[in-house]
Amino acid sequence: MTPKELRQTYRAVLMSEDGEKVIEDLSARFGLYTSSFTPNSDETAFREGQRDVVLFLLSMTKDQKPKE
Repeated sequence: MTPKELRQTYRAVLMSEDGEKVIEDLSARFGLYTSSFTPNSDETAFREGQRDVVLFLLSMTKDQKPKE
């Protein structure tokens, strides 16, 4: 599977009605729109890792800009 085909697969799944519900749940569950900072640096890093997965999934639904 090429990177372009993989992106298209992510888009097909995540932009469906059910996929949008899953992204909404993951965004809320893993604090996409909240601060991940805690006094414990290990906990902060863990939370940022969770957030990063959701950000990755969202990035796969966006049109990729052509390379110049």
